[in-house]
Amino acid sequence: MKIIIVGASGTMGKYLVSAFEKEHEIVKVSTNDGDIPTDITSPDAIEKMYKQAGAFDALICTAGPTYVGPWKTLTDKEFRKGIEGKLMGQINLVLIGQHYINPKGSFTLITGALTHEPQLKFANASAANGAVEAFVRAAAIELGNGVRINAVSPTVIENSPQYFPFFPGEIPTTMKALEYGFRKSVSGAGTGQIITMH
Repeated sequence: MKIIIVGASGTMGKYLVSAFEKEHEIVKVSTNDGDIPTDITSPDAIEKMYKQAGAFDALICTAGPTYVGPWKTLTDKEFRKGIEGKLMGQINLVLIGQHYINPKGSFTLITGALTHEPQLKFANASAANGAVEAFVRAAAIELGNGVRINAVSPTVIENSPQYFPFFPGEIPTTMKALEYGFRKSVSGAGTGQIITMH
């Protein structure tokens, strides 16, 4: 299977690349390095990435920039970071990618526990996550050619201890659990699902 991993240089992306590359052909996409450097906030950059990558069987996205900071300083400008990054970036990966993906392929996006369990300083991520999950359910009933779409929704992940203080009382999602969430989406039959680990 040919799998594009967007966010390949991040904590989740690196782990998933090492897990999937043993069995599949992996195309690594990230902001500044990887096989194809791409800015997911730019539809033109996404189009160029797909043209360079060619036809593929699955796309995994672990990228999704959002604004983290105090509520009192949150403005339209900061809020748009998550809207243009985690929300529109992932939506455009699907809207543009549907023209390049092989029949019966799959898209797997990233959301998170913040959708239902908000934490201080993460209002932007909560809003973007919720919108991505709604998009996944809606896209699932319209994508053609047997193409599936799901989202993986972890809580704070074990390899990002710097975020633990922001998630008091949360049991971190293990990297192995995260991997199997993505495996379920890529290799399973489900579509329109939010695969949760919290």
